[in-house]
Amino acid sequence: MSAKPARETGLRQSMAWIHTWLGLLAGWILFAMFLTGTASYFRPEITRWMQPEIELQSASPERAAQTAIAHMQATHPQDEQWTIYLPDERTVGTRIFTRARENPDPKAPKPPRTPEIRLDPATGKTVAARETRGGEHFYRFHFQLQIPHPWGRWLAGLCAIFMLAAIVSGVITHKRIFADFFTLRWRKGQRSWLDAHNVSAVLALPFHAMITYTGLITLMLMYMPWPIAANYAEPSAFTAEAYGRDEESEASGRPAPLTDIAPLLRAATREWHGGAPARITVRNPNDAAATITVARDSADTLNARGQSIIYSGVTGARLSASAPPGPAIETAGVMLGLHLGHFARPFLRWAYFLLGLAGTAMVGTGLMLWTAKRGKPGALPFFGYRLVQRLNIGAIACLPAGMAAFLLANRLIPAALPGRQDMEVAAMFWVWFGLAAASLIRPVRRAWIETLTIAATLCAAVPVVNAVTTDRGLMRSIMTGDGLFVAFDIVMLASAALLGFTAWQAARRPASLPSNRRPPAPIAATAREVADAA
Repeated sequence: MSAKPARETGLRQSMAWIHTWLGLLAGWILFAMFLTGTASYFRPEITRWMQPEIELQSASPERAAQTAIAHMQATHPQDEQWTIYLPDERTVGTRIFTRARENPDPKAPKPPRTPEIRLDPATGKTVAARETRGGEHFYRFHFQLQIPHPWGRWLAGLCAIFMLAAIVSGVITHKRIFADFFTLRWRKGQRSWLDAHNVSAVLALPFHAMITYTGLITLMLMYMPWPIAANYAEPSAFTAEAYGRDEESEASGRPAPLTDIAPLLRAATREWHGGAPARITVRNPNDAAATITVARDSADTLNARGQSIIYSGVTGARLSASAPPGPAIETAGVMLGLHLGHFARPFLRWAYFLLGLAGTAMVGTGLMLWTAKRGKPGALPFFGYRLVQRLNIGAIACLPAGMAAFLLANRLIPAALPGRQDMEVAAMFWVWFGLAAASLIRPVRRAWIETLTIAATLCAAVPVVNAVTTDRGLMRSIMTGDGLFVAFDIVMLASAALLGFTAWQAARRPASLPSNRRPPAPIAATAREVADAA
């Protein structure tokens, strides 16, 4: 009768050990990945906020495409390729990348890369705006960690594996996981952190498992390249077979005018049963061999890998279309779509955002639980305990301050200053790591209070500085109905309030002076106590 409970206790003890140490070793990187990844669900909106000069009215895809091609005909008629990203309700402006025709002489230098062109979709006029990485910075940091390729992605993947294992072991460890979801005890030290960890974990458990697993699947080909290497001589051969490859025909050298783009977009929309076009690629414009590729917007489908149709650039005849993906590629596209959330409408996008914050809280409370369990009165602090305390401050309190500094730098650095986008990114890391380093010379309790207060102040300063440096402050945005700027200011003020409340709670908590003698070892530990340790 006692063998089964003993086996169960042993399993849960093993899972508790795995859950604790995997979560701890990857916890600080996972916290940063979750927080910046959560912000990335509003990547286009962050970029628009960071370019306040752009105030454009939306236009239909047909109108945006016509004005873009007219602009390129006037400015880059001889280029080899135009890539036009059409606007939507989230991006507004038309974005164009062009590739100049290379000199046939192999000794000739390659033409310089042309910077991005941004147009008003209604008029086709060039839009001048400050240089910024915008929301793209948070998105890239989320899975590259500002580490050179491919090492950042490898580290992010390793941490995601740890996260997935921690989720599974956590479910096995906490036998009363759903009952614990309804328990939240305040100001009870370790018990309070355990309850907060359980609530934030169970509240969005399916989301946490989905977002971690799909994140790994997204970069699966990089993490596991061996099947491709064993079956294909070149990776490009696999890419062509799996995803298809547009034929890049050479220019014929015979001039010919481009056909009107509007009928092609209408034809593509009909073929996709209402699907909207997102990207147009014009190859060899104004040549008899010109082609126009229209790619479908992935925002109206769960599969993030969109379809495309190729038309003749002269006659408008349909030449080919992307082949229907096989089951494996279809599954990979759906996994990518679930992870990125491009398909999500505003309500579901906010749900993604809130669930991402719950994941951030789950990781943060787990890190705090580790120190709360080992920081009881009378316990002797050891090096690992002190190290985790300081790393917790650097990740949980100082990263939000760095993110706010990134936004503040966007407003404070002169808009016309060359290289300002790199300065914005540098501001984030200087504040983040500088504040973490400064906290090392302060007592732990004071370091928590001070760093959280600084982070709250910086977040609260974002709407103020925005109102001072632009004409799109909170009050004016409310009066003009500028929902994006209103929402952005409200989120920053809510973040400041949350960080300020946390600093106030840290200040209210009585300081405990650790003793220099070791406490007596416990005589026994029940399975329930072992589970709580995770």
